Amino acid sequence: MTLTPVHKLWLLDLADIVLVAVLFYRLLILVKGTRSAQMYVGLLVIVLVGIIAREFDLIAVKWIVDSLKTVWLIAFVILFQPELRHALAQFGRTRYFRSFLRGDHYGVLGEIVRGAEQLAQRRHGGLIVVERNVGLRNFVETGTRIDAKVSAELLVTLFSPGSLLHDGAVILREDAVVAAACILPLSANPRTAAMFGTRHRAALGLTEETDAAVVVVSEQTGGISVAFRGKLKQQLSEGELRSELARIFRVRAEEEAAQVEALPEGGEATEKAAG
Repeated sequence: MTLTPVHKLWLLDLADIVLVAVLFYRLLILVKGTRSAQMYVGLLVIVLVGIIAREFDLIAVKWIVDSLKTVWLIAFVILFQPELRHALAQFGRTRYFRSFLRGDHYGVLGEIVRGAEQLAQRRHGGLIVVERNVGLRNFVETGTRIDAKVSAELLVTLFSPGSLLHDGAVILREDAVVAAACILPLSANPRTAAMFGTRHRAALGLTEETDAAVVVVSEQTGGISVAFRGKLKQQLSEGELRSELARIFRVRAEEEAAQVEALPEGGEATEKAAG
């Protein structure tokens, strides 16, 4: 079927509207629950005022809005720098780009295991969260940003009793320590409250709400546990901890592969960019 020029124009207009709608939706998702949400609303108000000024030919308002155009791009980049960086990082983690940019997951696991072992030997409590597919930005914002490469030495330092950041959880994303001293939700299960302390309840609470994995080091016993999908495996040795974390990473890879296979051809990049 041959499309007429009018039909082609309608399709282009429709594609234009859909792309703009998707863009604004993704921006709303990126700033949802963050301090940038108010700035985003303010920016939309300025855009709306500019449209109204043009529609009703409000000369003074239109002049002010036009004068601001030269600084809008710079202001947008400055105000939304964290969200833009996060969006670009998400795009880089799509299936095809990740094959070129894949981090050394097993190297990260080794650092986590070494850090947990050293904390256990010193009887220093620890709460190490490994982010998977569900973003943990809301929990990251309750703590102090670190943005440093994962290492056993850094984890041990953060959880040392003399550290100002030893209370709360450390959140890892890919091969980086994103934040420390983060506050996690406690499990609402009454049996959990009776059986475990605050660290273990926080680990279970987060894994009940998200798909993250949490490594817990007990301050009282020095035992190491892993919480995943609302279940807790306790008293793990170094080898068992490494095997359990490796299994969780494999589960993540299998889930991502299953999601990609469920998409129609050409839908991988769209699905991941929207995630």
